[in-house]
Amino acid sequence: MPGRNKNFTGRDDLLDQLHARIQNRTTAVLPHPGGVEEEEVERAPILSHALQGMGGVGKTQLVTEYAYRYKSEYQLVWWVPADQPMLIRPSLAGLAPYLDLPPATATGIGEAADAVLESLRKGDPYDRWLLIFDNVDEPDELKGLLPQGPGHVLITSRNHRWQGVVDTLQVDVFERNESVEFLNRRVPSAMSHGDAHVLAAALGDLPLALEQAGALQAETGMQVDEYLDLLKKRTAELMSESKPSEYPHSMTAAWSLSVSALGDKLPEAVELLRCCAFFGAEPIPRDLFRRVGEATRPLLGEVLADAILLSRAIRELGRFALARVDVSSRTIQVHRLVQALLREGLEEADHQLFRREVQTLLAKNAPKDPDNESRWSRFNELMAHVLPARVAESSDPEVRDFALNMVRYLYLAGNREYARTFAEEFLDQWQRVPGADGDLRVLRAQRFLADVLRDLGDYQRAAEIDLSLLERARHAFGNDDPNVLTFLGGLGPDLRALGRFVDAQDHDEIARDQHVAMLGEDDPRTLRMVNNLALDYGLLSQYKESRRLHLLAFNQQSQASVGVVSKSDVLSSWNNVARVVRQSGEYATARDLGEEALEFGRQELGVEHHLTLRVGKDLAVALRRTADYDGALELATDVFERCSRLFGRDNPDTLSAAMGLSNVYRVMARFEDALELAQDTMKRYPHVYSDEHPFYLCCVGNLALLHRVSGEVERAHELNTTSLAGLDARLTRDHHYALTVATNLASDLAAMGEFGQARELGEDSLVRARAVLGDEHPLTLGCAANLVVDLRADGKAAQAAELAEKTYPAYDEVLGEDHPDTRVAREGRHLDFDFDPPPI
Repeated sequence: MPGRNKNFTGRDDLLDQLHARIQNRTTAVLPHPGGVEEEEVERAPILSHALQGMGGVGKTQLVTEYAYRYKSEYQLVWWVPADQPMLIRPSLAGLAPYLDLPPATATGIGEAADAVLESLRKGDPYDRWLLIFDNVDEPDELKGLLPQGPGHVLITSRNHRWQGVVDTLQVDVFERNESVEFLNRRVPSAMSHGDAHVLAAALGDLPLALEQAGALQAETGMQVDEYLDLLKKRTAELMSESKPSEYPHSMTAAWSLSVSALGDKLPEAVELLRCCAFFGAEPIPRDLFRRVGEATRPLLGEVLADAILLSRAIRELGRFALARVDVSSRTIQVHRLVQALLREGLEEADHQLFRREVQTLLAKNAPKDPDNESRWSRFNELMAHVLPARVAESSDPEVRDFALNMVRYLYLAGNREYARTFAEEFLDQWQRVPGADGDLRVLRAQRFLADVLRDLGDYQRAAEIDLSLLERARHAFGNDDPNVLTFLGGLGPDLRALGRFVDAQDHDEIARDQHVAMLGEDDPRTLRMVNNLALDYGLLSQYKESRRLHLLAFNQQSQASVGVVSKSDVLSSWNNVARVVRQSGEYATARDLGEEALEFGRQELGVEHHLTLRVGKDLAVALRRTADYDGALELATDVFERCSRLFGRDNPDTLSAAMGLSNVYRVMARFEDALELAQDTMKRYPHVYSDEHPFYLCCVGNLALLHRVSGEVERAHELNTTSLAGLDARLTRDHHYALTVATNLASDLAAMGEFGQARELGEDSLVRARAVLGDEHPLTLGCAANLVVDLRADGKAAQAAELAEKTYPAYDEVLGEDHPDTRVAREGRHLDFDFDPPPI
């Protein structure tokens, strides 16, 4: 939060009004986050109050004083700079550690921000909190970002639209007596009451102009009549130049005089101030002002190269009230109105030079390794200045590398929407230059964009980008160039996402071999390709090879030093191992691995990082397979609710979590809940996967199973028949997915009294399951146990007895005598099998 202004005065009446309104708990309903289409949804009131007024009237200072004056009434006060809408979530995320939540450096900005809002909504751990959104423009910018909880929200804005949205308090210029009191405090020994009155009138009682005028006279000893004479001359000069009407001429003139006086005293400070005008309006880390190399503006180069001169310049900016210097956080902040006036006072050529300096300062002082989670806090500090500095417009290779690293950081931290925004912003500029199609940095930006789009479920567009990139990279650099490796890794996941599992395996085999040849077996990029290939084998039911490769990658990644391999890579591999162990039928071991991986993810990346949530989703499956239904329900519910809130209902991770929760509902005999959730999920699936994708077809099989257990046998048979035909065409019958559906289809036939057909299908499936999965895989045993039932029903008691003698002891050995599946098998009832969508 900004520091308290020791010169604050004259606003007690407004503070009293604001405090009275808040204590009366006046409520206002903000637009629903869902927009016009969701107007019919019931909305809870939000206790929000807006302070509205033009720039320079002191809205920010007023809410700052309110926060300090009434801090005893709150357990928590948090400040959210909101002039750049995309930075509101990062500011909210910074509150996480103070609410006993994982920090943004661990969970990612989006996840941390949502966790903060949920904590405030619940009033846990604090129910008396104050949230301040400073300098919001449009009300729409806060949709979904205001916690509907027991605390209070204050908003400052120059936009009149807030008057129709929340309880709004108008903030105008000072009353004359307030101006006089302010100036007498600011310059206590140098100004008479009459002089203060005249000066206030000349400055239109604008608080920011009064503060700068007072600071100028306090620092220079300038007499009021001299100041007024200069003010008149400068105002006339500024008016003749047609300065924008939104800036009061008195403010512009006062600012101009302060800058002029500072220039006479220390011109280097003015140069530094102008440089600050091309950063964002958020605090600028002081240690950014370190210049390496030759500056484009010599005077700026001098102040950046001399630590003593730099400290003096910063001190003078604070003394002249041209910047807010926060010693504790080591930051410098320039009011956005002052920034705008500074920029307008420069020629366009100077704009270009200063922007280039700021872009260079950002690039040279930014981390170079976004994969290293310990560097994420620094990226977060710089994010607010990327768009104001127009980083996208730079053609400097070092600046573009900084831009790419920022996108990579946002992606790894789980802030995929922000990563998409930045990537598209950069590409919009970079692709305008002739020859951009062969520019390596342009290609890398497109590669990052494809990764983000794939994670967001836009599989077709991601595949189109990656395929084009690979072709262009090979054309530009040659197939054996190491740069081409960058563009090999994306196509495999695209092919998997499109349901082309065999093509993905073929591609990733080649990509893995090229990575080994060029980078070696232990390089982090090679290990990612090994994991990709292992996923391919798993999707083709070749679990033995999938397991070998996943273990190979995980062992090498987990043994590497910190910073060489990211924690994200380690967690992803860890979960991959747990999943393939479960798919191989070793449920208890998979549960143990998953519990360890989940704890690692929660500690190192945070509870709402998308990789942690994937681990939780897979662990819930393992808990269900080991008959810990209560544990599975708790975890599956938590993961589904978090994914829905964080990513939306149509996101691939949310769809997978929804299907997993539906499966838990089924085994707990909550058939109506299971069917309702599965039906809703199936309606959403075509938004992400085609109706020919194996995942879609398998989920049709899940829906069929729910219809049968709900008594709709004919509908189940119809759906399973459709599902199996599609899987046969896409994967062949000799696949885990197809055999799962075939086993359930045999149960449908038995329920319809078609025992002969059920037996024939069961016999065929058992032979195939033994070949694909092995004799002791739970699906193989389940197929055998079901066949025992169907043999008996079809009058083949001897064969049934012989098969039962082999199957039941094996069930005891694999799952245990007390496992529900073992008991169902021995009781002579059909076992049901389902599908849980893995990541692609």
